[in-house]
Amino acid sequence: MKSSMGKTITTTRAQESTNAIERMYITMRHLFNRGFYKPNGVSGEALKNALLQLRPEIYGSVGEDKAELSGLIYVLERLPEGIEQCRFISLTSDEGYGISHIHPIIPPKRRRNCYRIDNEQMNIEITRGRSDIYDILTHLTFLFIESEKICKRVLIPDTEKTIRDWTKLEAAVHKKELTQEEREIALIHTANILGRSFEEILEVYKKFSTKANPERFLKVIYWLGKLALEEEITGEKRAITFSTLLRERLGHHIHGEIWANNIKSVLSKQDLLQRPIHIISANMHSVMNSMFAKSALSKEFPKATDLEIYEALSSAENGHLRKKVTSLAEKNGMISIDDTSGTNIDVQIFDTAKIRKGASSYELPTADNHKKPVIFVMDYAFGEQAYETIDELLKPYNIKKNDESLINVDSVSIMGKAGILEGGKGDLMIPSAHIFEGTADNYPFKNELCAKDFEGHGLKVFEGTMVTVLGTSLQNKDILKFFHKSTWNVIGLEMEGVHYQKAIQSASKIRKSIGEGVKVRYAYYASDNPLETGSTLASGGLGTTGVKPTYLITDKILKQIFNS
Repeated sequence: MKSSMGKTITTTRAQESTNAIERMYITMRHLFNRGFYKPNGVSGEALKNALLQLRPEIYGSVGEDKAELSGLIYVLERLPEGIEQCRFISLTSDEGYGISHIHPIIPPKRRRNCYRIDNEQMNIEITRGRSDIYDILTHLTFLFIESEKICKRVLIPDTEKTIRDWTKLEAAVHKKELTQEEREIALIHTANILGRSFEEILEVYKKFSTKANPERFLKVIYWLGKLALEEEITGEKRAITFSTLLRERLGHHIHGEIWANNIKSVLSKQDLLQRPIHIISANMHSVMNSMFAKSALSKEFPKATDLEIYEALSSAENGHLRKKVTSLAEKNGMISIDDTSGTNIDVQIFDTAKIRKGASSYELPTADNHKKPVIFVMDYAFGEQAYETIDELLKPYNIKKNDESLINVDSVSIMGKAGILEGGKGDLMIPSAHIFEGTADNYPFKNELCAKDFEGHGLKVFEGTMVTVLGTSLQNKDILKFFHKSTWNVIGLEMEGVHYQKAIQSASKIRKSIGEGVKVRYAYYASDNPLETGSTLASGGLGTTGVKPTYLITDKILKQIFNS
């Protein structure tokens, strides 16, 4: 590219990547407004080209000829089982499928209701806003790229015939049961199709395998290839559609409003609206366990440290211990509100006036009951959904017609997982501002938490700016290095911070629906370091590494609430 002065201006890889992200989002919004697109049509190709130019860390070798296996696991954990077999994928609003005979399919790593309508069609319910759509379309684009790679490798050029490896894989997939020998032979053929070693394929095969579907990996590869081959040979195109209701409803906070009104009605019935309310966005166990686990499990763990108790509670086989803690919490003022609005955000309300002496691990304030804090814990929001839910929650509540009641919010605390740019899994990030990716929009705030609060616990603590990204699956090393080394002083990236802060600022400083002096706390722990190869989200979960930072942050938030 040349300037008017004749000098050549070269764009950096980070700038090209930012442009690619912007192109992806503009294209996705355009396709949503249009109502449909074909992955192999002009618009679908634009999405694929942008993703291939970007080459996000989470999708590893997506730009190479060989198959990307870690990215495939990551994507399929977030999409409904069987989606690779569907030629038609429809993104819908909550349109009442729940009352039909069709059972929802819920992906293990992303709570969303999906419905297999027939052999060829999968409907995915969108109730969490635009971020959910971006997330799904990005993952689907990755799947289409991978399916085309398989097609190119198995279709003999200028013919409609396939290579021998494909014929053998097809035969194996159609068998009811495979012997060890037959399975290994099928995996050798699959390794050849995917351009990977037998060792790598065997490893991934084990990760996909379930009791009900032991050959799931072979079937996934077969169906990805089969649909791409059919499209190439017969012209039967795949298609993504967006339902009319979804297009009408999106952006109108329909689910967030129902969610917030349900909660405010419970707070009103319990006479808690005027008590000092402390909102915490966290998981559904850390606050409850921090307050009640030690007391509830004193017989089981007479000499254990708090951390040992929390690690035991996080173990899948200890459901009976979790029940014991929940039971004690419910006897001491905890109210659980399971979500029915479609936001997928459950809530716990802790009325500290009802906590009996000795039941909690904390020294509770000795104020009059009507001044004792109410702790309101909401499950994690997803991307832009954070704005929708908090914005609705902080609005005044109509108890009767023309009788508005303000909600008495003293503090909002946000804890969560984020990608770190220095340090490793489990380390802590304490933001002093959030900036919105792709813009110069910035939201500085006074964080009640600081790095000093977390020193001396064997974890690294970083303080600085956090970037709220449009999607975690769209970041590559070039963008991340730019964030890290620029004067923005970025320490990490997450998906909700800007959206929460936008809602808090408008409620406290413009709309005046909550007090201007509302206290704000943000703290994150690292789920991955996307700058380190092998440490991205696709490399797997945190395991017990996440237990220590989760409870450390929870403890600091609760102590500040009880001492304020």
